[in-house]
Order: sequence, then C-alpha cells, then structure tokens
Amino acid sequence: MLTLAQIYRYPVKGLTPEPLASADLSPGHGLPQDRRFALAHGSTNFDVSAPTWMPKTKFLMLMRNERLARLRTKFDEASGILTIQRDGKTVASGNITSQTGRTIIDEFFAAYMDGEALGAPKLLEAPGHMFSDVARKVVSVIGLASVRDLERVVRGPVDPRRFRANLYFEGGAAWQEFDWVGREFRIGDVRLRGVKRIERCAATNVNPETGERDLNIPLTLQRGFQHVDTGIYADVLEGGTVAIGDEIAAS
Repeated sequence: MLTLAQIYRYPVKGLTPEPLASADLSPGHGLPQDRRFALAHGSTNFDVSAPTWMPKTKFLMLMRNERLARLRTKFDEASGILTIQRDGKTVASGNITSQTGRTIIDEFFAAYMDGEALGAPKLLEAPGHMFSDVARKVVSVIGLASVRDLERVVRGPVDPRRFRANLYFEGGAAWQEFDWVGREFRIGDVRLRGVKRIERCAATNVNPETGERDLNIPLTLQRGFQHVDTGIYADVLEGGTVAIGDEIAAS
C-alpha cells in the first residue's frame, strides 16, 4: 500500500520548506501558498501586474545561492509576516504582503547575499501567480523508496528535502512514480495526472541543514541510473484535501 508520508510548501521560492499535516488542493493549482513569493535579481524585469513565467535563473535559488539554506524562514499567512532566523536568532521580519515589509526583507537579502545577487534583490508577489520551475501550476511528488535507492548508490543518507517536493509517499517500488507520467492517480479523494519527470540540478547538492554542497546528486543519478530525474510534476484534476496517511492509488 502506498501512503502519503510528508507534505511541504515553499512560500518563498528557494527558502525554507514548511511541513504540513494536510493541504487543500484545487484543479489547475499547486499547493496553497506554494512558491507564492520569489526573490528576484535586481536585473530581473518582472511585471507583477501582468505576470508571466520566468526561468529560475531570474531568481535567487539554491542551484547557485547555497547560502539561502543557512537561513530558517517561516511565513504566517494570516498576518503576512515572514520571519528569518540565522543561527537560531531572528535577523529580519516583515509583512511581505505590504511594500514596507517587502522593503525590510529586500534590505536584509541585499546585505546577506554579499554580491551574489545581480543587482539589489527584490521580493515579488503577483496575485494568482506561482513562481514554479515549470510554466504551469503543479505539485511535485516523490516516492521515498526512490530516495532510499539513491542512498544505496551514494552509500550514505540523502535528506529527501534536497528535492524540495510537495508530496512524499511511502511504500511501493523505487522510481514507481515515473510510471504515473501521462496517467491518473489518486491521493485520498484528490485526482491527479503525472505531467513529467523532474530533471535535477545542482540545487540538490546543497545540504538543507548546513547549506554546504556535500553531494553531487545529478552526477550520482547519471552514473547510477542513467538519468538525472527524481520525482514527477503532477496536475490536480479533481480537488479536495490531502492528509498524511492518505492512501495513494494509480489507475
């Protein structure tokens, strides 16, 4: 039996994953609050009044900015406050649904990134827009059996959070989720369809606890499995609530 084991959202692209016990999914959308905000390079021209998809290189992200993983962030959707901690101490806090709060966060990252950003970073939000790595609103799904198979090749632990997925499931065979591309599957009462496998980049090399690049995940995948993929993107076809422990069934 396959069961949903972990649920994560990422309110700000590239920053701390936030675990959830359950999430409400709607057709054609990702997880609520997932990738709602992003830290753009100062050189990025993004029109918040007419948002369009842009590649992740236009934003601060772990593929190039591993120092982001040394921070711990928490977003309170009720108040709009993003709290940033470093080494257990709060170093910045602001209501990022307001311009004043975003300015506080922008100023923090301008100093913290120490020249890594192309121009002064700017925190962006565009109502209804999702700063996804792909040009559609999706959820990402990974089988923990696949992560364990990768650990066999690495010969050591691999934190599943390296892959920054939304939904992790337990049970079944390694890489089973690849079979769901182009097929429908259910998590509880929610119906989804696999869209594509997720090609992995250097972001997965970053240890989510330490912020160090201590593994080469894409190279290990290529050498061990002749591909660089882990997990899949999926469209939500029929909405509802997913919760840890829900059974997963493929059609």
